Amino acid sequence: MTVNKKSNRQIRYVTWAFVLLLLGMTGYICYYSLTYKQEMTNNDYNGIQQMLMAQNSRGAILARDGEVLAETRTDADGQEIRVYPYENLFSHVVGYATKGRTGIEAAANYYLIQSNALLSQKAENAASGRKNPGDSVHTTLMADIQEVASKALGVYKGAIVVTVPATGEILAMVSKPDFAPAEIPLIWDDLIEDEDSGILLNRATQGLYPPGSTFKLITALEYIRQNELDISGYHYNCPGYFIRGDERINCYHGSAHGQVDFNVSFAKSCNSSFANIGLSLDREGFLGTLDQLLFNQDLPLTMNYNQSRLSLTEDMAEADMMQITIGQGKTQMTPVHLNMITGAVANNGVLMKPYVVDAVKDVNGSTVKQFTPEVYGELMSAEEARLLGQLMEHVVTSGTATRLRDSGYTAAGKTGSAEFGTVKGESHAWFTGYAPADDPQVCVTVIIEGAGAGGDYAVPIAKRIFDAYFSR
Repeated sequence: MTVNKKSNRQIRYVTWAFVLLLLGMTGYICYYSLTYKQEMTNNDYNGIQQMLMAQNSRGAILARDGEVLAETRTDADGQEIRVYPYENLFSHVVGYATKGRTGIEAAANYYLIQSNALLSQKAENAASGRKNPGDSVHTTLMADIQEVASKALGVYKGAIVVTVPATGEILAMVSKPDFAPAEIPLIWDDLIEDEDSGILLNRATQGLYPPGSTFKLITALEYIRQNELDISGYHYNCPGYFIRGDERINCYHGSAHGQVDFNVSFAKSCNSSFANIGLSLDREGFLGTLDQLLFNQDLPLTMNYNQSRLSLTEDMAEADMMQITIGQGKTQMTPVHLNMITGAVANNGVLMKPYVVDAVKDVNGSTVKQFTPEVYGELMSAEEARLLGQLMEHVVTSGTATRLRDSGYTAAGKTGSAEFGTVKGESHAWFTGYAPADDPQVCVTVIIEGAGAGGDYAVPIAKRIFDAYFSR
């Protein structure tokens, strides 16, 4: 009798354990389904997606002013085809929806395959054997700014990111070389075979480059922090180079800047001075700043991207530290990440999450979902941002970005000439900045692969974009 009672008790325990486990699994599945509804629907193995695609035509993607960037049409044979009226212009940011999905076609896929048409409209479509019209995705993109940016970049390889620092809205995103999204099925095999083409790579979000002197924004921020916002005591005599041990850092083209303070060091982008500054920095503090600025971390982006990479340790050799502080060595950064940091400087230290989808609307024009600006966090204090902004203004008024001076608007920025490869003198041209300097409305980041000096090549491109924006 005692044995039976003991056995029954054990059976009850095991039964309750399985019941609790089942309830826990059920609860987790319900939680996951609600929390990751979009991810589950977008999974190619999920039958719901296939069902929705069979019932609904893929919705349109539209620019800020309503221009169609992508839409589904039916050809003479009754087959649905995806059409991109601007052809190559929005290839990377809008993306494609065949042979996989990229860009907005991927990020907003959940909304594009849904239909919130009226029940009466759905019933009529069902009776007529027609698909329901999919919901349309309205973006923050400006077609005219995208076109100016693309034409300005021309035949160069590179990328351009244009955003609103106060909101995080992406106004334009260009990556070259580009492609015609509608031709993806035709050129797919050739692209796959040519591993070195890089055409499908969105260089704005996935391209990793040495940031060159644009990284001096970050070195300057760390110096400002470690000197309690006081940069007035810094002075250095630049002979055109800086030597520590066996390592020699040269200023661009060996220019000797002479006696410089912190403002002039930044405005003239003096490598020698910044190598000297870098060796004076507390590395533990620098690591904290890099962490706060999202290096080696996930970014608040819905598009595919690569993390910016930087390896700094407290016992790093001085030669490596010197390279890091001028944006060289093993430092790798994406244009969109640099744009985010620049936007935070323009926005009093606060980073807004970048976003490109403004709203989702049904076939009748009713709003299904509205997206609004969202704060990511404070990357720096307002006072630190103000001081960096002043340094960036000097770059325009008396430094390496004077081609932006006297433009009818004020601007602030930082240029960069990032050396790469094994051939001496090869460099990517960078610019990142915003305008107007005292009331930032637009932030522009440019990289041109292998072009040369940022002040000579990237700044004129940024100027064309600023000019177009303020002439609208």
